[in-house]
Amino acid sequence: MSRRRYYLEDRALDDAIACFEAAIERVGGLHPLDGETVPLAEARDRVTAAPVWAARSVPHYHAAAMDGIAVRAATTAGATESSPLTLALGEQAVWVDTGDPMPSGADAVVMAEHVQVLDDTTVAITAAVAPWQHVRPMGEDIVATELVVPEGVRLRPVDLGAIAAAGHATVSVRRRPQVAIIPTGSELVTPEAAAEREAIGHPVRAGEIIEFNSLILAGMVEEWGGLPTRLPPVPDRQDLLRAAIVSAIDHHDVIVVNAGSSAGAEDYTATVLAELGEVAVHGVAIRPGHPVILGVAGGKPALGLPGYPVSAALTAELFLRPLLYRLLGLTPPPRPEVTATISRKLLSPLGEDEFVRVTLGRVDGRLIATPLARGAGVVMSLVRADGRARIPRFSEGLHAGAEVTVELLRDQAEIESTIVVIGSHDLALDLLASHVRRAGRRLSSANVGSLGGLMALKRRDAHLAGVHLLDEETGEYNASYIRRLLPDEEIVLVHLAYREQGFLVAPGNPLGLSRLRDLARSGVRFVNRQRGSGTRMLLDYQLRLEGIDPSAITGYQREEFTHMAVAAAVQSGAADVGLGISAAARALGLAFIPLFSERYDLAVPRRHWESELLAPLRQILFESAYRSAVESLGGYNVDRMGEEVRV
Repeated sequence: MSRRRYYLEDRALDDAIACFEAAIERVGGLHPLDGETVPLAEARDRVTAAPVWAARSVPHYHAAAMDGIAVRAATTAGATESSPLTLALGEQAVWVDTGDPMPSGADAVVMAEHVQVLDDTTVAITAAVAPWQHVRPMGEDIVATELVVPEGVRLRPVDLGAIAAAGHATVSVRRRPQVAIIPTGSELVTPEAAAEREAIGHPVRAGEIIEFNSLILAGMVEEWGGLPTRLPPVPDRQDLLRAAIVSAIDHHDVIVVNAGSSAGAEDYTATVLAELGEVAVHGVAIRPGHPVILGVAGGKPALGLPGYPVSAALTAELFLRPLLYRLLGLTPPPRPEVTATISRKLLSPLGEDEFVRVTLGRVDGRLIATPLARGAGVVMSLVRADGRARIPRFSEGLHAGAEVTVELLRDQAEIESTIVVIGSHDLALDLLASHVRRAGRRLSSANVGSLGGLMALKRRDAHLAGVHLLDEETGEYNASYIRRLLPDEEIVLVHLAYREQGFLVAPGNPLGLSRLRDLARSGVRFVNRQRGSGTRMLLDYQLRLEGIDPSAITGYQREEFTHMAVAAAVQSGAADVGLGISAAARALGLAFIPLFSERYDLAVPRRHWESELLAPLRQILFESAYRSAVESLGGYNVDRMGEEVRV
């Protein structure tokens, strides 16, 4: 059966889910899994396979609910503090502790606080009691044969306690779906193998990829109640992939093949699944994750997830998660949703539902959603994401300031304690995020350049912005831009550090680059920062001062959004040189040729600077631990950190 028949259909998401479920139903694979009996100590988070009925009442006897004396209520009538009654121990009253069985004939307990001991045989009581007062009658909590927990409940600790109290030591729960995760690709290297090679001086080579998707997928499967098995990576050979899937079918309930789902010369997943069963869907109109494969193999549900980590995680969420819940006899709980304001314009292709990962933070009463990098291979966008917005398939995108519904991927209380930073990237901000976290806050940073940060403040989309903008006319940093762009806003300009900017080059500086004019030399490949960033503006200013034509610089048009991205381009050999900070060069083992010193500040509206939310940040700027950590990055002077600069 030809793969091409199935490749890249533009099935709508709902249609794809229906086709997948129909294929599984045809092989009888959508029914909840059988039950198994497990000890209560091992049953937390498991799903009940049958109702649990009480084997005994709780309590199973009439029990004293207070320390005191057990009595017949009628004998206490009229007792008050001013007119106590005398009772004979053994005949009219019996001492009891909380939880003791009630003596025969007793139907109430007088609390110890209302009992005075007169002698070894006599007590006086200063309060009357009603029948069954301070007594837990048999079955007050649970009556034998009563339903304790119904079928299809994910067991909490309190449920386990109730089941034990009702007379059970074990419980029948659904068998956890066993999920085989099969990574594919001749280029894959396990993290363990990579670490062993690094230890003996043989680092991972260009073209090799650390196989980490299976760790992500296995963790997700566990969260959803399944039992994952991470199998060794399978090279790009059809016979080996077929053998791995056939072997997995015998011992697992669901098969997940990761990568090989597209239509390349070495993408065999669709072919093998078609041979072993049915490919119901190959290609769903979603982004990321378009080439996902859905079907059955050997009578078991089978999924071919794309190799890019963001695509793999999203398609697992959309198709694997509901399947595992069905096998457990559950309905997937909807994720909490919030309405947020999108911080910048997003264009989206017609015809595909696009899922965009965003960070969230509350600024001036509005929940602001800042889009993260949209590439399917950007695993850090999964780490940083607070939520996921869906752009419908027949929409062309979202305008800045539009309201959008966001599914939460993080606890909302944590989002409410987030400090939103939009602006220029600096490693000192990354360090600040760690120090702020220890103080019970979270710092979420979006790197859009200094000008982009000031515009975010103007739109009230951020609490603060990192800026290093040089005014070419005055030689002043930042203040003139704030006066011009935010004339009606009281901004506190807080000094963070002076930092060195210079060439980031390969170790040993093999091309001998030492001055700005060297960028125009033949054969020198440059990597630039994006327009609007302070580094780009500094470069353009210096080029004009020296009369250097940017068009003479090879790579001037190639743009990156962070210092670390520039450093990575040089480290990888994709460029010979970039302009950036010393700390980025040190972080990636590059040589650094200092050229300029510049001031990096934080621009903060005063209402935020003086708010309780930013209180820990204000304090951290004066702590020696943070200052020392920034200095240790290299290329920073923090002597004036925390000073307010006049605007």
